[in-house]
Amino acid sequence: MRLIKWLRPILLLAAIWLGLGSWGFLVHKTVHQLAVYKLPARMAGFFYQNMDYLVNNAPRPDTRRNQDSTEATKHFIDLEMYGADAALRMPAGWDQAVQLYTRDSLLKYGYVPYHVLFMKEKLVQAFRSGNKDSILFYATDMGHYIGDANVPLHTTVNYDGQLTNQRGLHSLWESTVPELDMNNWNLYSARKARYLKHPDQAIWAAVRQGAALVPALLAAEQEVSKRFSDAQKYRVRTSRGREIKSYSPEFGKAYAEAVKTEVNAQLLRSAELIADFWYSSWVDAGRPDLNALQPYSKQTKRQFRQEKQYYKDNLLIPDKLLLSRKTEARESE
Repeated sequence: MRLIKWLRPILLLAAIWLGLGSWGFLVHKTVHQLAVYKLPARMAGFFYQNMDYLVNNAPRPDTRRNQDSTEATKHFIDLEMYGADAALRMPAGWDQAVQLYTRDSLLKYGYVPYHVLFMKEKLVQAFRSGNKDSILFYATDMGHYIGDANVPLHTTVNYDGQLTNQRGLHSLWESTVPELDMNNWNLYSARKARYLKHPDQAIWAAVRQGAALVPALLAAEQEVSKRFSDAQKYRVRTSRGREIKSYSPEFGKAYAEAVKTEVNAQLLRSAELIADFWYSSWVDAGRPDLNALQPYSKQTKRQFRQEKQYYKDNLLIPDKLLLSRKTEARESE
């Protein structure tokens, strides 16, 4: 059933309050689409023809948390719990990390970079097998975890600002700001997919880069808060007899201005790294012929070339070609 128009803003705000999805569903879907445009020609046709699947299922690992008690810690890593300078000192490989910290500790405090590498091996196997469904499944899920590894608040035990009296910061940074500000963002980056000789180093570089942003995003919230009273800063709702506070849209806009292009830049880094991992998995599998799995017609090639030009001109949103926004528009009809 389609959503009634007047209900959509309420449901959107509820989603933000609940913190649905790491990076927010909007960004997870967006980076999967952008990653497709970065792939080489021998991969692009297959991925473009399955873009709807890649985009619509991008949030799937988040929804899986409701049924799988082991899912949550695949999405983050609380670096402080692994000791001083953990981002620089932790082993790149899972086996070495288990020897140093124990498996139980990794499962408790998060292990997203290691899970990305595990998913990469699954995708390599899927490419080798030539199983279309498996390729799409693992490419989609791996992309989600790579996106999470690029979220600064997925690298710290203070993941929601709860330790610094900034509770709600998680959804503010990765959901509220994109929802309010994405129409003004640059979604194009010229970098094409690159082969990763050392994928472990690449995913850890992303984690370190995100972790380095944490102090600044905390400080930005504190600075913006000086201009708002509590009544202006928060919205309050009641759920099951409990009051739940979240940042107001007005505060979200002010925070977006304060962090400038920071969130936009992390979105682009996510898309680039997803494309790198997809491409590297395909190369490591022996560069199988994906056109044999799904033929690529001349008409579809022309459509893809035209769409890539819109992407290069940063016109995906104005021309209503960003699938995550098109989904929202359909739901509001």
